Amino acid sequence: MDLTAIHRSIDALWRMESPRLIARVTRIVGDVGVAEELAQDVLLTALEQWPDKGMPDSPAAWWMTAAKHRAIDHVRQRQRHQQKQTALSYEWDMQTQPGPDDDDRLQDDVGDDLLRLMFISCHPVLPLEARVALTLRLLGGLGTDEIARAFLQSEPTVAQRIVRAKKTLAQKQVAFEVPRKAEWEQRLDAVLQVIYLVFNEGYSATSGEDWLRPALCEEALRLGRVLAGLLPHSSEVHGLLALMELQASRNKARVDAEGRPVLLLQQDRARWDQLQIQRGLGALDRAVELGGARQPYALQAAIAACHARARQPQQTDWQRIVALYSQLAQVTPSPIVELNRAVAVAQAEGAAAALPLVQALIGDDALKDYPHLPAVHGDLLQQLGRLQEARAAFESAAALTRNQQERQLMLARAQACG
Repeated sequence: MDLTAIHRSIDALWRMESPRLIARVTRIVGDVGVAEELAQDVLLTALEQWPDKGMPDSPAAWWMTAAKHRAIDHVRQRQRHQQKQTALSYEWDMQTQPGPDDDDRLQDDVGDDLLRLMFISCHPVLPLEARVALTLRLLGGLGTDEIARAFLQSEPTVAQRIVRAKKTLAQKQVAFEVPRKAEWEQRLDAVLQVIYLVFNEGYSATSGEDWLRPALCEEALRLGRVLAGLLPHSSEVHGLLALMELQASRNKARVDAEGRPVLLLQQDRARWDQLQIQRGLGALDRAVELGGARQPYALQAAIAACHARARQPQQTDWQRIVALYSQLAQVTPSPIVELNRAVAVAQAEGAAAALPLVQALIGDDALKDYPHLPAVHGDLLQQLGRLQEARAAFESAAALTRNQQERQLMLARAQACG
């Protein structure tokens, strides 16, 4: 294996393993910024050693062991009492002994360091966007560019927000403790948003060679299912879980044998996962029963349910989807929601009805670097026979995206316009 291939393998493994690694190290050092630095040291060591010595049989275990030693060394340097030193290794592997307040906390027997640290890092001392950005960076396995796309903001803005968040946590000496049940509500919105954005990055990758990143989708789904077990009466949790289950049910049909994107209306619906659809519909019913029908995640899940119930594309209830997007725009106004509503309008009423809606968004600063806007614009122009303009729009979309599969799709669509 050549050097480039080794580095690519290390990068792929690191994306999957770094969130858990940082979560475990934070439990030892009590500082998420320090934990990230120690994790990066371990990564650099791997990049230096593995090309010559070969990759270990279990890279994740190698990283975890190396990080453990660095964490213990770091804490020993700052400790003043021998008693704390001798307890370090025990703390790493053993759970905390039960105390009188354990039934009022996210229990250690949940067995999920990642979810636990999400609740810790989404501390209300930080603004909501800062909580989400920091947690996505450290625990979601997302790069700054991917977070910037999620927020429709520039990379420098997001990078500064993450740096400030880490400094704030350190300066205010925030205790890295699992919050009491009474404090969950203050943090749940941020935790759900993190899981949602991790899933979205897996569902439609910002950059790289792959259209999908299934590992991110699976991790977000796992966390959503754990949360639904912990908070069975939360309509928002069930709404998000429903959305992810329904969206993920289409993943096998969203790429062809060569990994190229297959758009929704061209997908083989026989490949959709019916069991996952039923789980998603069940979670949506539960969210509605709990009074969450008009909450953002439940509304998006209801839209996904319209697609899931249609055995053929022509059976899709596009009028209902338009109505649901209109409700979603009232609850959470967003140019992306308006863009998606325009796509539904095109299916329900025709491209001519949707075109003015899309053209009204072209001057929106938030979407200036968003490749899906010119892609939708090109699709509508193509349907209306305005092929030269459509070609230019698809070429603009190709220039904006950093995902190789999406770029090839847009270039192919441009070429099809003649």
